[in-house]
Amino acid sequence: MPETIDFGSLSLRFLRDKHDTGGSLDLFELTLQPEGRMPVPHYHEAWEETVYGLSGTIAFTVAGETHELTPGHSLFIPRGVVHGFQNHSGAVAKCLSVLTPGVLGPEYFRELAALLRAGPPDAAKVGEIMRRHGLVPAPPG
Repeated sequence: MPETIDFGSLSLRFLRDKHDTGGSLDLFELTLQPEGRMPVPHYHEAWEETVYGLSGTIAFTVAGETHELTPGHSLFIPRGVVHGFQNHSGAVAKCLSVLTPGVLGPEYFRELAALLRAGPPDAAKVGEIMRRHGLVPAPPG
């Protein structure tokens, strides 16, 4: 059964996860509202990410280079490469994300969404949650 995790300006609808794929992949649809963005640029050490544009335009920054993800186009993000995204298009945008292998699951997103719903997040706590789930926050700058 798909699960939606809402962060306000972005939401994820998990379609498959590590639990029902035997660790093969995590698959979710990301919906990003206008002016929405990834809160903390980061990289992953244990999985790759492939994103496929479904609607609208999302600007992904990967290794310092900006890529406009539009419907029908895809982007591959290797392990260890810092990335982030934002939506300055003025319209809702959606993409499909595939994480391989499936080692993240929805738990990270559930925990982070709960923290954000509790009020302004503590940056140290966000970083601790990220690192515990295999995401490494990028150094500021």
